[in-house]
Amino acid sequence: MATIKEIALLAGVSRGTVDRVLNNRGGVNAETEATIRRIMAEQKFTPNPAGVALAAQKKKYKIGVILFSKMNPFFDAVNQGILDKAHELSLFGCELIVRRVAYDPQAQLSTIRALVKEQIHGLIIAPYNSESIASELNQLSTAGIPVIALNSDVEGAHRLAYVGPDYYNSGKTAAALLKLMTKGPVHLGVLTGDQKILGHAQRFNGFLDSLSEESRFHVVAHEENFDDDQRTYDLVTRMLKKHPEINALYFLTAAVYGGCRALSALRAPKELCVITHDEVPTTVEMMEKGYVTATICQEPLWQGAKALELMFSYLSDGKQLSQELFLSKLSVQIRETI
Repeated sequence: MATIKEIALLAGVSRGTVDRVLNNRGGVNAETEATIRRIMAEQKFTPNPAGVALAAQKKKYKIGVILFSKMNPFFDAVNQGILDKAHELSLFGCELIVRRVAYDPQAQLSTIRALVKEQIHGLIIAPYNSESIASELNQLSTAGIPVIALNSDVEGAHRLAYVGPDYYNSGKTAAALLKLMTKGPVHLGVLTGDQKILGHAQRFNGFLDSLSEESRFHVVAHEENFDDDQRTYDLVTRMLKKHPEINALYFLTAAVYGGCRALSALRAPKELCVITHDEVPTTVEMMEKGYVTATICQEPLWQGAKALELMFSYLSDGKQLSQELFLSKLSVQIRETI
């Protein structure tokens, strides 16, 4: 395996120049840097872990993280995955600044700008899908602050990578479960989150596209719950009273607990087929009580850990990512498997 000295000889530069490229410290012209990185790839050069740790300790990498509000407990697990990975990387000079903000573009914008003032080296964000957020993230990329989109993506933004589920396929999976678990005509009530979250919209499209293949499915009510339990309680109550024919519910995002409380006041357990997403404690509780038929999971711990792993690797050793999309695995849980 080549050493830094050998890379420097092949590139016709000093070891210090190779070190600057390796640790992303700047000050090397683009053509020389490209040559050094090409030679590293050709020689299959891998930095010595002890050397990486020593270099990282000399320069701590401050990474900003923006996740959605604590109203959505799914992000508690994503956050835990990030914290677990941060603990592994603490000796390598990894410092985190985590912020939880509302489903609101202005809240995200102000948080991004506040993190930039704290001189972050990279940003991991579950982004709101808006032009203002995309523009802000593009400014960060231009300024040399890499961005990784976590759990949901944003259109028009230059990000290093996306880490999260294939939302369209997630919606198709929900539709497939309904097809397997129901017979005859199905009259559906659907609760979606904020449709300006790109993943929410993609999941809904996958769900509807898959159901359109069979004429027995009819969406008779559709509401946005914005991941709010009280709002979902009220919406499901009105839905079931206005449409007594509803025999299935699909909760596309969070606030399942509020919806199931309304369901429990009006219907018996197992009377409806109820499909949800994620294995949060309140959803598990409602599954145990017979109100949730199945839930589709998306590896939240892995998502958080993978996003931080990729960001730190990129910042600390200049490792180019092998791909742009890092998709979590989908799995289905029923009462007997939780």
